[in-house]
Amino acid sequence: MKYGIVAFPSKRLQDLANTYRKRYDSHYSKITPHITLKEAFEADDHEINRISQTVASIAQNYGPLAIHASRISSFFPTTNVIYFKIEPTEQLKNLHEDIQQQLNIGQPKHVFIPHITIAQDLTETEHGDIFGQLRMVGVDEQETIDRIHLVYQLEDGSWTTYETFRLTGAK
Repeated sequence: MKYGIVAFPSKRLQDLANTYRKRYDSHYSKITPHITLKEAFEADDHEINRISQTVASIAQNYGPLAIHASRISSFFPTTNVIYFKIEPTEQLKNLHEDIQQQLNIGQPKHVFIPHITIAQDLTETEHGDIFGQLRMVGVDEQETIDRIHLVYQLEDGSWTTYETFRLTGAK
C-alpha cells in the first residue's frame, strides 16, 4: 500500500487553495491541500506499525509549525506545477530531515521545497496564462499547524488519513 506524511493547513487556507485547485488541479478530488513532508512510499502492514511509531516519536520532539504562505510560485520548467510557497523555516527543514532519516525509506525524488500545490497537469500555454494571473493575486497567509498525518492511498487513487500525530515537543 502507498503511504505519505503530510501537514494539513487550516480550513481557511485549504479553502483558499481549493478556490484555485477546483479549476486547475487534476488531483483536487484525491487529497485536500497539504504540505508534503514525506513523498509517497510503499509499506506493508508490518512495516506501517514501525513507521507509525517512528512518526509518533518524531512528532513528540517538535512543537507546532509556524508557516507562512508568502507568494505564488512555480516549478516550471521542470514541471507545470503552480503552488503557494511556504517559507522554509529551520523547524520545517529539520522535521522533514528527521522524517527522512529516521524512516529511511528511499531517497526523496525532489529537493524539499515546502509548498501547497494549487495547479498541476497544465499545458505549457495554460501554465503561462494561469501563473501570470495568480502571481498578480498573490498570497500572504500565516498560521500554525499543530499536527502531522500519516496518509494512505485508496484503490480509487484518493488519499485518506491513517493516523494523526500532535506536535507536542519543544523543537
